[in-house]
Amino acid sequence: MTPEAFVERLGRVRATAILRTSLADAAAPAMDAAIRGGFRLVEFTLSVPNAVEQIAVFSRREDLVVGAGTVLTRTEARDAVRAGARFLVSPIVDEAVIEEARSLGVAMMPGCHTPTEMMRAHRAGAALQKLFPAPGSGPDFVRACLGPLPFLRIVPTSGVDPSNAAAWLAAGCFAVGFVGSLFDPTAMAQGRYDVIEERARQCIAAVGSETKVGR
Repeated sequence: MTPEAFVERLGRVRATAILRTSLADAAAPAMDAAIRGGFRLVEFTLSVPNAVEQIAVFSRREDLVVGAGTVLTRTEARDAVRAGARFLVSPIVDEAVIEEARSLGVAMMPGCHTPTEMMRAHRAGAALQKLFPAPGSGPDFVRACLGPLPFLRIVPTSGVDPSNAAAWLAAGCFAVGFVGSLFDPTAMAQGRYDVIEERARQCIAAVGSETKVGR
C-alpha cells in the first residue's frame, strides 16, 4: 500500500484503533475485539509487548491495514515495516524517522502539538499530522489551526471518544484515533473483550454519524 493509498483510505474510514497496553496476553484478543466491532485500520504501539510479532500476525489478514505506533528511530521503522506495517506513527516530529518512512514507502504520522510542529512535519514530507497530546480546547484548536493552514491533515489521537468524535471531524480533522476510550484498561485486565467490541461499535457509529467537512 502506497502512502497515497493509505491517506485515501484513512480519509474514507476516518478512524483507527490504537492499542497501547503492557498486558502481553491481552493484546491480540483486544485487537480482535476491536476488529469484530468494525475497525479495519489498526495500530499496535511499539510499547506493546511483542508488538512487532503482533504486527506480523495481523498484517497477514487481507481485510486489515496494520500500522506501528510510538516509532522513535529509523531502526524501529524498518523493523515494523519489515513485519508488515503499512503506516507509522510517532509521538514526536523527527525528520530522520519521516525520511526513513518515505524511503520505506509507507505513510508517516508524526506527533505534533503546535501549528509550528505541524508545519514542520508537513514540510518534512509527512502527509498526516497526529495531534498529540490533544489540547483542552479540542475541536476549537483544530479550527484555529486550519484557518491559516487548511492543507494540513490533522488526526487527534488522545482525548477522542464516541461522545466527541463527530465534533472533532466537524472541526476539520482528517480522521481520529481511538486509544483508551476503546481499549479500556480495566476491561482488558478483566478479559472483558465483549466490552471492547461494544466500544468499537460505538466508536465506528460515532465517526459514521458525521459527514466529513471541508475535505
